[in-house]
Amino acid sequence: MKRAFVFPGQGSQSVGMGRELAAAMPEARHLFQEVDDALKQNLSRLMFEGPEEELTLTENAQPALMALSMAVVRALENGGMDLAASAAFVAGHSLGEYSALAAAKAMSLVDTARILKTRGQAMQQAVPVGVGAMAALLGVDAEQAADIAAAAANDGICAVANDNGGSQVVLSGDAAAVEAAIKIAKERGVKRAIPLPVSAPFHSPLMAPAAEVMAEALAEIPLARPVVPLVANAAAEPVSEPDAIRDLLVEQVTSMVRWRETVLFLRGQEVELLAELGAGKVLSGLTRRIDHELQSVSVQTPGDIEAFYATL
Repeated sequence: MKRAFVFPGQGSQSVGMGRELAAAMPEARHLFQEVDDALKQNLSRLMFEGPEEELTLTENAQPALMALSMAVVRALENGGMDLAASAAFVAGHSLGEYSALAAAKAMSLVDTARILKTRGQAMQQAVPVGVGAMAALLGVDAEQAADIAAAAANDGICAVANDNGGSQVVLSGDAAAVEAAIKIAKERGVKRAIPLPVSAPFHSPLMAPAAEVMAEALAEIPLARPVVPLVANAAAEPVSEPDAIRDLLVEQVTSMVRWRETVLFLRGQEVELLAELGAGKVLSGLTRRIDHELQSVSVQTPGDIEAFYATL
């Protein structure tokens, strides 16, 4: 069976994440400690115990989600899994792209943890709280959402941030423009148009200051060729050259996450199973809505890991 490993993005975090894994698997405990040491922060305690409002902060949620994804990868590898032999591609949703690169050995765990901390801080600081906003449109495709965003542009920047598939598209930009887009969507009969509880307008041109920070930070980090190709958010096609990966990671900060296209690309490459490694089941749910024939499985607990390893 041809598989791809995919890695979740922000919003999948929850208090208690990784606790069961750490209790059951020494290799997971060691990985969480490595991330704590890299960040000089007790991130694992925040993951296990909260408080939720602190875990949800972008600068904490991003490395925390990566840590759990990598703990799952480490546990599978400890059981004997060879990622290069088990997966044809890796991909990740937004910050999950960094988890994918760490899993594919293109970036070290320490560098990944530190750059995600930097990324979270840069994205949070790029736009003052309240200036930007995001909204989810349900029951539209990306083209319809782009038309709505264009119609709202008189009130500021409004852009398609996530084409998640399954008629779910996210808009991002200036708060006034996003508010106008919600109104326009409702006037056009869109099924649902709802503001999202986020602290910044991610994946929009307003994130340009964060992209500049990431360009400088990524220039300092060694990148190797991934052991399997990465299907990049900004391109929805595979990439393996380190310089190209670096450029796409910078572009990703301000550009649309092309998740629907990513899943359809994988399906076109005869991938039969997407294994979501890490917190939550968001990507598994999206997969089912994008392509009913493509199998998906969430791997995040010790039981999940044992069951999935038995299929390899």
